[in-house]
Amino acid sequence: MQWNRSNAIGLSKASCTKCHGLGLRAGRGETQKPCNCVFRGAFRACWNRFRECVALGTYGSSVSLEFCNGKDGRRLYSRKREEFMADFCLIARRTLDEAEYRLFRFHFFLGADWNLCCRRLNIDRGAFFHEVYRIEQKLGRTFAELEPFPLFPVDEYFNRPHAGVAVKASTPPTARRGLELHRLVA
Repeated sequence: MQWNRSNAIGLSKASCTKCHGLGLRAGRGETQKPCNCVFRGAFRACWNRFRECVALGTYGSSVSLEFCNGKDGRRLYSRKREEFMADFCLIARRTLDEAEYRLFRFHFFLGADWNLCCRRLNIDRGAFFHEVYRIEQKLGRTFAELEPFPLFPVDEYFNRPHAGVAVKASTPPTARRGLELHRLVA
């Protein structure tokens, strides 16, 4: 993903002390890089879609038929929600180390609050929240910068062309779309 002001500002946190809600902060030289609050926003957008997919369960399980111009045929059947959930889990498992994944699994997948996680993992409250923020940041960056098909932006994941289709170079989202994402994440 090409990070610029228009797609980073929609995910940034207005009260962020590092970027002051702009989404980008100064890097080395004259470069600008996305703030950590942008990566956490990308993670939360993916996490919210993951929870929606889980909540639909078997009722939302449907096969979608998509038309494409591939060499093997002109139709493609897929289960987008199941694919998204599987990709989310596998990417989290591959990105995080063992201790981070244990915390991720307890807190996010099993829904344990900070008190229970601290007792179970034998860490204090401050270390727990710092680790959760680092996990969100790490996974958000991975979800957004994954090649060739990132999980974030979520709407592009669910509406992307598949194998055999000529893929255009993705253009960064507009500022208006970024503000809509900010409302979803906040």
